[in-house]
This record gives sequence, C-alpha cells and structure tokens, in this order.
Amino acid sequence: MAHAIPYYDNSIKEYPMKKRVLFLCTANSCRSQMAEGIINHFLGDRIEAFSAGTMATYVNPRAIAVMKEIGIDISGHRSKEMSEFKGQTFDYVITLCDSAHETCPYFFGGVEITHIGFSDPANISGSEDEVMAGFRSVRDEIKEKLLAFLE
Repeated sequence: MAHAIPYYDNSIKEYPMKKRVLFLCTANSCRSQMAEGIINHFLGDRIEAFSAGTMATYVNPRAIAVMKEIGIDISGHRSKEMSEFKGQTFDYVITLCDSAHETCPYFFGGVEITHIGFSDPANISGSEDEVMAGFRSVRDEIKEKLLAFLE
C-alpha cells in the first residue's frame, strides 16, 4: 500500500498568528472606526484591527455610509474607550489624530506608538454633498496610508 505524499500548495499564504493593531482617536467615531473596518477587510487574513478613543461617543452615520460605498459594513461597530483594552497586547498602536497622540495611552508598554494623522471629517462644514465628499476623501486617505504602512 502506497503512502500518500503530503501536497503543499505554495499559492496559499499561511500566517501563524495574526498581528494585532489598535487605532486610537479622540471620540472613536470616524477615523479610527474607518481604519478598523478597512484593515479588517483588506488585511484580515493576517491582521486583527481594533479601535478606541480617549472617550467613547458613537459611530458617525456618515462614516458608516462612506464605508458602505466601498463594500465595508461598520454598522455593527460601537465606540469604545481605550481603557477597554488595558492589559491587552498589540503589535501596533497607531494614533490617528493629534489629540489622541498627545494623550497617548501609557498602558501599552513595550509597543512603539506610531502617529499617522488625518483630518477630522466630523469638522467639515458645508452642504451635505461637501461634507460627504470630505468623509470620502478622509476614508480614501486612511485606506491608502494605512494599507501601505501595514502591508
């Protein structure tokens, strides 16, 4: 009886453990929520993304809408305070706004905290079309910069 020779398919990429990344912003309502959704969507096979804020508020409906436009559903996300992640380990902690960078959490010891800043789309004023265009622009910038950084 012949023994089967194991077949190795090198087209399948295997990642032994997913890296963990935490995105921090002030209110955890727009930028960090979009970053979490984008990274879990595009790099979820090897990175597990989370988001939090220096305070918890709500997930901005416009952020949900512009993410849905690119096929990513963040409607089930909730806003979280960074203290919710105290004691957990991350490979990357990335601040997305100046305020979060300045009040950077001290409890993520041993992890280099990186700042990749984006303007706050919640501060955009104008017509609804102008505001949504601003959200789309920030979303696209987050996608481009964070995918390049983490890939």
